[in-house]
Amino acid sequence: MDEIATYYGLDREHDRLTRGLGVVEFARTLELLGRVLPSDPAVVLDVGGGTGVYARELLNAGYTVHLLDAMPGHVARVQADPTLAGLASVTLGDARTLPFADARADAVLLMGPLYHLTGLSDRLAALTEARRVLRSGGVLVVTAIPRSAAICGDFTRGLPAEAYFRPIREAAYTWGEYLNPDHRAGYFTTAYFHHPDELEAELAAAGFGDVTLHALEGPAGLLRDPEEVMRDPERREGLLAALRLMERDPALLGVTPHLLAVGQG
Repeated sequence: MDEIATYYGLDREHDRLTRGLGVVEFARTLELLGRVLPSDPAVVLDVGGGTGVYARELLNAGYTVHLLDAMPGHVARVQADPTLAGLASVTLGDARTLPFADARADAVLLMGPLYHLTGLSDRLAALTEARRVLRSGGVLVVTAIPRSAAICGDFTRGLPAEAYFRPIREAAYTWGEYLNPDHRAGYFTTAYFHHPDELEAELAAAGFGDVTLHALEGPAGLLRDPEEVMRDPERREGLLAALRLMERDPALLGVTPHLLAVGQG
């Protein structure tokens, strides 16, 4: 986990969703959360909540939110942010061993931890913990990265280091494990990329029912300038309407930059 801590220690996460394709990811995630989360007041555990980007939105919507993250820098930033002062708790912790009582929450968000747990047993431990702390009928929301993301992202951005990145993206697509051995800037850190069927099976193995998968950004990854599109109200609504229309299409689940899975506890 040292390389993951080093990557997030660069403090990029707090504004990642304000630029590029992150703008689309943010809008789509909020839209889907608005559809699948129970109505407020409800208790939400934001596990792997980073610097509180989604926790802030949930607080403003009236939810009781507990945030947990494994990165000390993220936790420090959250604790210093006055817009997050309303959080019920802020904890430095591990998704595999949650410090919450059984049946504590109406919803659990795992929007990050699962793709940094490269071992199946670790991913199942995190999912099992999420189910333990959920009340009966509670909702789990998971974000994952599909196996084709490295290939699609590399070709779209046009990174020049073909000799370096080709074995990385081919290994990620074939085996699921993404490694950046030289820790080069512009590339991701150690991660696990899912096949959509594999993600669905892992949630089911942890005891979640009624699992649905959604393509978050879908083909928006092909846009030359996502920020420009999202700034134009008419084009923004056209894009989001198209992504809503296609979000459950199995043919697109493998090529979206992020998957969002929803399961019932």
